[in-house]
Amino acid sequence: MAASRMATRVTAVLAAVGTIAALAVTLAAQRGFRGFQMSYEPDVSNVPYDGRFTFARLKYQVGPGGYYYYGMPAWAHGYNRAEDNLTRILNSISAVHPRLDQSNVFGVDDPELTKFPIAYMTEAGFWEMTDKEAAAFRAYLVKGGFVIFDDFRPPPRGGGGWEQFESNMHRVLPDAHIVDMSPTDPIFHVFFDIDSFDIIPQAYDGPNGRPIIRGIYEDNDPSKRLMAIINFNTDVSEYWEFSGQGLMPVDDSNEAYKLGVNYIIYGLTH
Repeated sequence: MAASRMATRVTAVLAAVGTIAALAVTLAAQRGFRGFQMSYEPDVSNVPYDGRFTFARLKYQVGPGGYYYYGMPAWAHGYNRAEDNLTRILNSISAVHPRLDQSNVFGVDDPELTKFPIAYMTEAGFWEMTDKEAAAFRAYLVKGGFVIFDDFRPPPRGGGGWEQFESNMHRVLPDAHIVDMSPTDPIFHVFFDIDSFDIIPQAYDGPNGRPIIRGIYEDNDPSKRLMAIINFNTDVSEYWEFSGQGLMPVDDSNEAYKLGVNYIIYGLTH
């Protein structure tokens, strides 16, 4: 009898294991595998342009290692809580009155992107791009688009890090010079006055790392329009994402929001 009961238990355990394995295979088939790591794409439901400022996040083909955070693609990190919180702050303190009920996600070659003057990309160290996408993104920026790059750093966590990003941008804008920004540049004074980069939150390495802000100007002329702002070696949007959950210092979150608001006001007025 004891042997019979033991056999029954073993059979039940094996059946349970088989069920779990089958479920894992089903989930893998639905979400896909990147190496040993399951990956999935977040649900996205875009809304048409209606004249209001609507936050537009850029999606892209993700390079190796870019599904490290809960299996999400690198472009989706912080989606959509980061933009929701930032636009609510923008709505509260400015006359922009952005769309609060929805944000959008576009590929860099999506024709719909051209209706939205400001685009945002996170984790640009994992960004992979085709020639077709490079040409379309070039047209967007030359036409008047403004892009915010945030949340990437040197490898291993940053994918290809700066080298990957710089290579992509020179495919988009072959003659562009990527320059270090100064606190005296207009973008840091369009709404809030940001007189020192020492206040910029460092989300990655605390006192051991230092954020770097760079930019690309139209025709490489600092007196002309800034086409891209680049937050490197930091993650400003992480403060937007987690500011309402008590996970980030209030003072640092306020400085991160000041940057975000200035970026958007600049993009809308230049």
